[in-house]
Amino acid sequence: MSSEKTRRRFLEATGIAGVAALAGCSGNGGDGDGDGDGDSDGNGDTTTTESGGGNGGSNRLSWHAGGTGGTYYPLSNEIKTIVEANTDYSLNVQSTGASVENVGSLADGSADFALIQNDVAYFAKNGTGIDTFQDNAIENLQGVATLYPETITVVTLQDTGIESLSDLSGATINTGDLGSGTQVNANQILEAVGITDYNEQNAGFSQASEQLANGDIDAAFVVGGWPVGAIEDLANTNDVQIVPIQGENRQAVKDAASWFADDTIPGGTYTGVDEDVETVAVQAMIATHSDVPADTVETVTAAIFDNVDELSIKTDFISADSAQDGMSIELHEGAATYFDA
Repeated sequence: MSSEKTRRRFLEATGIAGVAALAGCSGNGGDGDGDGDGDSDGNGDTTTTESGGGNGGSNRLSWHAGGTGGTYYPLSNEIKTIVEANTDYSLNVQSTGASVENVGSLADGSADFALIQNDVAYFAKNGTGIDTFQDNAIENLQGVATLYPETITVVTLQDTGIESLSDLSGATINTGDLGSGTQVNANQILEAVGITDYNEQNAGFSQASEQLANGDIDAAFVVGGWPVGAIEDLANTNDVQIVPIQGENRQAVKDAASWFADDTIPGGTYTGVDEDVETVAVQAMIATHSDVPADTVETVTAAIFDNVDELSIKTDFISADSAQDGMSIELHEGAATYFDA
């Protein structure tokens, strides 16, 4: 399937799903439709919630994460443990397709909090950037905190001979789940460096890892904080190659989209990849919506950032001091109260 046909399929799929998800949110200020992830594995695993979003006087809150093969899901479960230990709230963490899907869940109130990418948040809030959001701004979307860099990792196997982005021309590439921030970023990057001739596959991180191991695809884009579990598992059983985004290619990517920043995957992060690999990153963030009460958002935010030492994931990045770095949308009143205190 050509990249152009697949891109149209993406827009149709996210448009239909998003419009359905957002149709009921006019009372929340959202009039558009809704990764991302940026983190997902698309396996459909979910944690069933017993109540809807929007709090509604209940102490049960819905938190939408990403796929189990990325970083969003395990980090969200660590946050769940912290919030439940330090507040009267309980969090129902749900595995999802990540950023774009999560925006839809926040827009229609089925999620109280979600992890999304800062670029997808900007697109959604401003009704731009992605055709799914074009002229359909999600007005009730609000920010809580930024967390850590979402590293763009282009992974392949050593025997494919793919060593640079230019080698992806004509390749079969998994660009991430349909509707995910990963797919959005992959298509942005490929377009920025002039790669238009490729066959696009769409699946989450864990399935992409299996596709690489089986020789069904040549390369995969993964967006998430390193180390990503699905890549770790692949590297433990296969000789992997991390394709750098560096030099002129890196500059072209940053020129095409201002939310990309320089990043490096340290050598030794993955088995067999001993040298540092230059790439780019976006930013993971916690988002909510305007109908979640201010005291709820303040309490949850305080629980997380007063107890970051209890986290074991991305601990070098997550802190109250850096929690507004790269914040791309309006801050929720409850979060602002906490950070301004």
